[in-house]
Order: sequence, then structure tokens, then C-alpha cells
Amino acid sequence: MMVRGILYLRKKVFLGTSVTVLNKRNIVFGKNVTINSYTEIDAYASEKIVFGDNVKIGSYSKLLSTSHLAKYGKGMVIGPNSAFGDFTHFGAPGGITIGRDVIGGSYISFHSENHNFSDPGILIREQGVNSKGIQVGNNIWIGAKVTFLDGATVGDNCVIAAGAVVRGEFPDNCIIGGVPAKIIKTI
Repeated sequence: MMVRGILYLRKKVFLGTSVTVLNKRNIVFGKNVTINSYTEIDAYASEKIVFGDNVKIGSYSKLLSTSHLAKYGKGMVIGPNSAFGDFTHFGAPGGITIGRDVIGGSYISFHSENHNFSDPGILIREQGVNSKGIQVGNNIWIGAKVTFLDGATVGDNCVIAAGAVVRGEFPDNCIIGGVPAKIIKTI
């Protein structure tokens, strides 16, 4: 995997088979980053895509910075010692910031953009989009199949139950779960 990373990216990155990376020069890799097989990274964004030291992205994941040509994406930062399971979707047009020591299961999705739909006389797809971005703090455990919606902010030292749909703001030291997510208990 390291040889593949050196040959393909010209960096010391552990790269699985059939990984696609677009706009390599807009990515910053920390030490010991692992991008597992069949992952797609689209780094066409106004800001850098940053992978901290010891970050791991599971197989079949997608990191998409720009959703369409009308709105250039903002990018993403994943802090050191953070890892995500297979089939994670990072929709980063509105920006995603993930802290350090975050562990995530499989099938997690981040959607940092919303469609406008206030005018019934115009097709929704023609009304454009808006973005607030997503922020996830430090020392977080994210269960499998959690969905983060645009504007979600989660503080430090939290646990997010599997299958939760996270929108809005959540403080430090809590367990979050449900659809929509709410605070189940404080830690």
C-alpha cells in the first residue's frame, strides 16, 4: 500500500487498490494516512482537503468537495488519529471539520449542503443551494449509519448512536441518538 501511495501520489500514504484522487495538489496528507481500496477523493475545492496524522478512510468511501459547477466546494479537515469505516460519504461542498481522535463506523454520511425550495413557481433543482458546513469535535464515537445534515455541530467527548440523523447543535459530553437526533444523556 505504501509503494502504491508513493508511486501514485508521490507521498508516503498507504493507498489501497483502485483509489481515485482528483486534484492531488489540493490535498495535505499527514503521516501514516491510510486510504483503503475503491475510495474516491475529489479535491476540487476553494480550500485544502487536510488529513491529519494517522487518519484512516475505509474502503468504498467517497469524499466529494464540489457538487456542481455553479457552486465551488469548500473542502474538509480531518484531525489526527481519526478513522472511518467502509462506505463513508463525505459531501463537503459546504465544508466539513472533524476533530482529532474521532472513530466512526461504516455507512456514515455527511451532507454539508441544502437545496433551496421556497419558491413553488420554480423547480427545486433550479433554486440553488445553501451551506453552513458541518463541525464534529474531538474524541467522538460515531456509530454506523449516522447521517450528518448541513449545519450540524457536535461538541467534544460525545457518542452518537447508530442510525442517528444529526442536525443542529450539541454540547460537549453527551450521548446523541434518534431521528432527528436529540440528547439521550450526558456523560
